[in-house]
Amino acid sequence: MPSWLPRAFVLFGATVLMFVAGLWLLERLRSLLLLLLTSLFLAFAIEPAVNWLAARGWRRGLATGLMFVVIGICAGAFFGVLGSLLLSQTTTLISGFPGYVDQVIDWINGTFGTHLSRSNVLTRLPTITDELSKHVSDLAGNVWGIGATAAGVLFQGLGVLLFTFYLSAQGPQFRRAVCSLLPPRRQRQVLWAWEIAIDKTGGYIYSRALLAVFSAVAHFAVLWMLDVPYALTLALWVGVVSQFIPTVGTYLAGAVPVLIALASSPITALWVLLFILAYQQFENYLLQPRITARTLDMHPAVAFGMVIGGTAVIGPIGALLALPVGASLQAFLSAYIRRYTVEDHPLTAVTAPRRHSRTHLALHRRHRDSGRQDRQPQTPPDDATNDGPDSRTNDRTEDGTRGGAGVGTNDGTGDATGNATSDGTGDGTGDGTGENGAPSA
Repeated sequence: MPSWLPRAFVLFGATVLMFVAGLWLLERLRSLLLLLLTSLFLAFAIEPAVNWLAARGWRRGLATGLMFVVIGICAGAFFGVLGSLLLSQTTTLISGFPGYVDQVIDWINGTFGTHLSRSNVLTRLPTITDELSKHVSDLAGNVWGIGATAAGVLFQGLGVLLFTFYLSAQGPQFRRAVCSLLPPRRQRQVLWAWEIAIDKTGGYIYSRALLAVFSAVAHFAVLWMLDVPYALTLALWVGVVSQFIPTVGTYLAGAVPVLIALASSPITALWVLLFILAYQQFENYLLQPRITARTLDMHPAVAFGMVIGGTAVIGPIGALLALPVGASLQAFLSAYIRRYTVEDHPLTAVTAPRRHSRTHLALHRRHRDSGRQDRQPQTPPDDATNDGPDSRTNDRTEDGTRGGAGVGTNDGTGDATGNATSDGTGDGTGDGTGENGAPSA
C-alpha cells in the first residue's frame, strides 16, 4: 500500500464530514441568515435618506430612528385604512346576508327550474353549522401553536428592526471593520459593490414610493368624482399594490376598485376600468421611464422571473428582495461583461413598423442585394467605358498603367482629369481627341 493512500482516505473523509456539517449548520441557521439578509437590504433602502440627514448635521442613530418612525406611520396608516374597509365590508355582508340568500335562491330557481325556498335552505344550515363549529373547536384547541407562531413572527420582526438599525446607524464602522480584513485593491472593489447595492436598492424603493403616491392621488381623484365608495382606501390599495408587487400587482390592484364599483353601477365600473387601463399606459410610457431610468433598468419579464425565482428559493422574503438583488447583480455584471455593436439585420431591427417601414424594407433589400453580390463572381467590364459611380475611381488600363479619376475611351479621347485610353495614353490638361489615342496639342 502506498504511504500516501491512508492520508488521502483521511483527507477525503474529513472533507465529506465538513461538507455534511456545513449543510447541517446552514439548515439550522437558515432563519438567521434570512433575517440578516432582510435586514441588510432594508438598511440599504434607508441608508440614502440617513446619509442625507447625516450630511446636514444629524446623528446617524437619530436619523435612522426618524426613518423607522416615518415607515411605521406609513405602514400603520395603510393597514389601518385597509382594516377599516375590511371591517365595514364584513359588517355590510353580515347585515345583508338574508337579502343575498334570497337573491341567490331566486337566481337558482330561475336558471335551473328548481323550487328552493329559504326554509329549505335553513333546514340544512344546522349540518353546516355543526361542521363549522367542529373546525372552530379544532382551531381553538391549537391555540397554543398559533400563539407560539405569532410570538416567533414578532420576535423575528424585532430582530429585523434591531439588525437594520445597527447596520444603518453604524454603517461606516461596519464597512471599516470589513475592509480592514482585505488588501487595498479588494477594499475598493467591496466598497464599489456596496455603493451599487445601496444606490440600486434605495433608488428602487424611493422611485416606487413616488410612483405609488402619483398613482394613489390620481385614482383617488377619479374614484371620488365617480362617487365610488371608499375612494381613499381603494386609491391607497391601488398605489401600493401596483408598485410593490411586480407585474401581477397591477391586475390585483385594479380588480378591487372595479368590483366595488360594479356593486354600485356597471357604467361606473366600466369608467373605472377604462381609467385604470389609461393610467397604466401613461405610467408605463411616460411617468415610469423618467423616474426609474437610473434605478431599475430591467425588463418586466426578467423582473417577474426574478420574483418567481426568489419566492421558490426563500419564500415570501425572496419575492420582496428579488428585484433589488437582481438590479444589484445587473449593475455588477455590467462592469465585467463586454458588449459589442450589433450588425444591421432585419431580425435585429427594433423600429416601429408604421413609422419606419420604408427604412426597414430598404435595410432588408440592401442586405439581400449584398448577399447576392457576395454569391456572384466579380468579372471586369468588357470595355473601358464606364459612366457609373465606379468611373470616378482610379482604374487600371489594359497594358497595366493606372489612369486618373475619369473615363477612358477606345478611340483615344480623354477627359480633363487625366484618364488613360485603351492603348495606355491619356491627356492631363483638357479634353483631347486624336486618332489611335494621340492627344491633341
